[in-house]
Order: sequence, then structure tokens, then C-alpha cells
Amino acid sequence: MATTGKLDVEVKVKSESEKFWKSIKDDVTILPKVCSKIYEKIEVVEGDGWSLGSVREIHYGEGMPFGKSRKEKIEEIDESKKKVVYSVIGGDIMEHYKTFKFSIEVIPEGEGSLVKWQCEYEKTSDEVPDPITGRDTAAENIKDIDAYLLKA
Repeated sequence: MATTGKLDVEVKVKSESEKFWKSIKDDVTILPKVCSKIYEKIEVVEGDGWSLGSVREIHYGEGMPFGKSRKEKIEEIDESKKKVVYSVIGGDIMEHYKTFKFSIEVIPEGEGSLVKWQCEYEKTSDEVPDPITGRDTAAENIKDIDAYLLKA
């Protein structure tokens, strides 16, 4: 019997919300540059990489616990809320999860921002662990992007 679940993390960053949101919109370029040990490359497979319905393939670095790659599709973009929702539609992760959807939202907070990452998933079996590594990696990515933006 499959199990559903939800994980989230919130990270306060020093970068202004508009600047951080812009980096999320350019994560095809930013992630392999800033988090190169995790992301070997990200390729746009369909669309322009940021519009609704765009599909991209993420290739992970050697030895990553998520497998070698995944394909994700942009399901929702809300510019006013600075929120994007992705569905994972292929790749190694789908061996363990029937569905895997995640969102990133950037909320203005003082001179910085609050970045929320949330995922909802359905495991293929009860033996499959919750994707805690994915949540922790998302938190580290957010911190790494913030550090990069503060230097730029």
C-alpha cells in the first residue's frame, strides 16, 4: 500500500525577494553554477525552461542519493506570489514515488526574504523512505544561492 506525505522547509535569506525570485527563474543556469557538486547540468527539454508546461531534465553529480537524473514539468507559476510548482515526471526518483510535486515560494521579509520549499509525494511502497534528503538539499541550495547573490 502506497503512502502519501508532505515535507517542507523555510529558510530566511538576506537577499531581497525580487532578486532571489529572479535567481529561481534562472535556476537552469544558477544551480549548476552555484551547486555544481549536486547539479551537473540542467537541460530544457520542452518549452523555454520557465513558462507553464516547460520540461527540463536535471543531471546530478556523481554519487548523489537522488539517482542520476530526473525530469520535471512546471505546473504553476504565480508571479505575484513569487511561487512556482513542479511535478517530477521521470527519472530515477520515480522508481520510488508514484507522484512527486514540489513548490518554491519567495516571500518578502524585512530587507531579506523567506523562501519556502514544500513537496507532496506518494511512495510506491511503505518501505520507501520519506524524501528527507531532498528537503535538506533544498535548504542547502537556498542558502548557497543566497550566498552567491550577496557576493554578486
